[in-house]
Amino acid sequence: MHYLIKNSRHFLLCLLMLPVPVAGLPVSGIYSHEVEVSSQSDAERSRAFRASLRAVLLKVTGEQRWLENSALQQALDNAQSYVEAINPRTETLTVSNPAIAQVSDLGLANIPATIQIQQDYIDVIFARDLIDRLLATAAIPVWGSNRPSVLVWMALQNDAGERSLLSNETNPEIIGFMQAFARERGLPIIFPVLDFEDRQNLTADMIWSLNEEAITAVSQRYAADSVLSGRLHFTASGDLVGLWQFIFQNQVDVFDSFDTDLQNYIHEPLDRITSELAGHFSIIASLSGNQKVRLRVEGVSDLAAYSDLVSYLQSLVLVENVGVSKLQGRDLELELTLQGDQSQLYELIALDRDLLPLNMQAGENQSVLSYRWTR
Repeated sequence: MHYLIKNSRHFLLCLLMLPVPVAGLPVSGIYSHEVEVSSQSDAERSRAFRASLRAVLLKVTGEQRWLENSALQQALDNAQSYVEAINPRTETLTVSNPAIAQVSDLGLANIPATIQIQQDYIDVIFARDLIDRLLATAAIPVWGSNRPSVLVWMALQNDAGERSLLSNETNPEIIGFMQAFARERGLPIIFPVLDFEDRQNLTADMIWSLNEEAITAVSQRYAADSVLSGRLHFTASGDLVGLWQFIFQNQVDVFDSFDTDLQNYIHEPLDRITSELAGHFSIIASLSGNQKVRLRVEGVSDLAAYSDLVSYLQSLVLVENVGVSKLQGRDLELELTLQGDQSQLYELIALDRDLLPLNMQAGENQSVLSYRWTR
């Protein structure tokens, strides 16, 4: 049960005695990946490790281009060295019976339409400190687990000129492609609920015209960090033609798209904005932190709140170490050792709602950053 601070000296002593973690655990599966395996042989397990490490490096860096780096190519050849743990599991799947096609011409009866098979999987968990050190040594930026959300609006037009809003009920395939990309890249994609309020204030025609003002206004209720809006025309010839608009930090990027494959059409804009977000928030970690920042935090009411605060700060990719500096009542002052700079810390914290800035503006350098803990 939580209890309020009644004795500041005693509380500070307790804080100083608590261990402060140097590195966090994998968050939201960024440092792990599950892969299908056909057997438990050494060769198959080696393949699984390589495939899983490739997937993890893509999530941690956020950009495809880094996978071509020579240091990462060498690491992929020695993927087992970075494995911390594996969790095997078996799932029973119901699939179409392949015998149906073979016996249909013979007129045989009582052949089941489906059969059950056993599929094996391995969830490979990699050591975060080893992955981060690999990337730091290669001077490759790391995209932390604290990532900006992307709200997606989309208008679709068929070859008859009829337009509709993207929804899971009418377009589950497109939603599925986007959700698969989100899992693959660790990108928090959210979709509008499309209730009466959404549909009244933002029509398919408004999204089709990429009405920036209307899209921005309606998107505010979702408090997303960025907004991706797109239009897709299914032509009579089967071509997919469209236009996209990405709004992030008051900047607007408009780009077109063309493809004949729906999955590729959806992948291209998502890959583009993921690279942009990763490039903005990623940190090239040094092997030892080099900048000190003081953080004054109000509202730390008990030891549980302190523990949550420290865990949160350690989850930020640029925070190397957290130390207690001073306590006055419920106001706690911490000293952070960073692998980046103060402005990057400000932006990372702004992605969440756990720390509310007090009398600060983005880009300002202050001797002490003041926040209120709201969790």
